[in-house]
Amino acid sequence: MLTVLVFDADETLLDLRPAVTGGLVAVLEEMRRLTPAAAEVSLADLESDWGAVFGALSAAPVQEIRRAALARSLARADLAEHLDEVAALFFARRFALTRPYADVLPALATLRRDFRLGYATNGNSRAERCGLAGEFAFERYAHDGGLPKKPDPAFYAAVVEAAGVPAEQIAYVGDSLAHDVVGPQRAGLRGIWLNRLGLPCPPEVRPDAEVATLAALPAALAALQLKAR
Repeated sequence: MLTVLVFDADETLLDLRPAVTGGLVAVLEEMRRLTPAAAEVSLADLESDWGAVFGALSAAPVQEIRRAALARSLARADLAEHLDEVAALFFARRFALTRPYADVLPALATLRRDFRLGYATNGNSRAERCGLAGEFAFERYAHDGGLPKKPDPAFYAAVVEAAGVPAEQIAYVGDSLAHDVVGPQRAGLRGIWLNRLGLPCPPEVRPDAEVATLAALPAALAALQLKAR
């Protein structure tokens, strides 16, 4: 019997992409204000800098990865000495623009009637900074207290500890098959795929349930509970 639902943050509950784009637009405007040389730098350049550094730093805190990407962007216009102020500008804008998808708050209100809700993420989308303050019974963030990122088993162990119930009573909900379905399943949790983009599921991955929106989650959970009886 499921008693706890735990949610991923970015691209699951939070519409992150527009917020990141808005942060990068603010950075580009500031770069162009600081030097004419930045006129040759494009938004696409700034977006590509994340991918250029992510591979080598994927296990690092998200804030460190973003700072490394911004350092790469600033170097394009010889502005490396402005990293601290530009990073502060990016994060202020990114958090100001980060908000839940339209289906999130109504779904959480409905689900809270029957389940204890948790929030656990690899990212730095703190619930209270992203329109989700007070929505969860517990929150867990990678790198807080040395907690490794998903899909490290220790991440899911921390979720189980925070939930205070056996792993089989917990369902993890998220957009990533590797992090939010396969990882939780290997740790004894249920893995529910929120497939907002309608992507095909590889045959080797078998989510316990798949939904296109959070509005469909209560019905999917009811079916899952019925199947388990």
